[in-house]
Amino acid sequence: MGASFFLKIIYFCEFYETKVMKLYWLIIVSVLFQSFVYGQMDEVSKPYGKTSEIIGIAVPSAMLMYGFISLGDNGIRVLDFDVKNSIQRNNAFWYTHVDDYIQFFPAVLAYTMKLFKMESTHNLVDMSIIYGLSNILAGGIVGQTKRMTGRDRPDHSNNRSFPSGHTETAFVSAEFLHQEFKNQSVWISIGGYSAATFVGIARVYNNKHWVSDVVAGAGIGILSTKAMYWTYPHLQKLFRKKDQPQHQTLIFPAYSNGNLSLNLSSMF
Repeated sequence: MGASFFLKIIYFCEFYETKVMKLYWLIIVSVLFQSFVYGQMDEVSKPYGKTSEIIGIAVPSAMLMYGFISLGDNGIRVLDFDVKNSIQRNNAFWYTHVDDYIQFFPAVLAYTMKLFKMESTHNLVDMSIIYGLSNILAGGIVGQTKRMTGRDRPDHSNNRSFPSGHTETAFVSAEFLHQEFKNQSVWISIGGYSAATFVGIARVYNNKHWVSDVVAGAGIGILSTKAMYWTYPHLQKLFRKKDQPQHQTLIFPAYSNGNLSLNLSSMF
């Protein structure tokens, strides 16, 4: 089914007039398709967990590398300009704000399923902490990278184009949904990644980002979330002492006046 789905997308690309648009759509679709491959391996290939982990790291790492290579004067950067020009020639810009909301859809779906008692990897408190820390990590990386690279946006509104923050947030949300409910159904992961992929496409068609901005933002979002899922058990051991079962220390994110922070709460 997965191969058939992918081939249909390839055939769909044939309707586009330029090779540039075909390549652009193949890049975007590859972001979505990796969730199907990764999800299928989680579901039916549990004895090969190492292979699944390697694929799960390799795909977003390649996306991140793709984005950073585009910072030079090369073919990838030329593709950025060609895609924008192609959209502009066809008067296909969207100028919509729907991506401002859809970026959070996978996380909202995760919490909705949790509230309806669907089994997840973590309890509500732990999954909230992981989601918050993932956003803080990914957001910090994106913010610092934007300041360091200073890439001009396609619409010339500012020089904070690389990487895409909306796409990073969307893929943090999608990976969070995948990690919590990957044992339920592969289609849950595909749904989350579909929403995140739409956000990336919308950022390009809103003339706010280049293709490479979106690809890099997706890579950062996925890798940051994976990193928090790997490190969280160690944080739990660090702040929860075995010889004091009644003493719990929690780290949780907080948002106030546009600022993200980490709070420490101890319960005796």
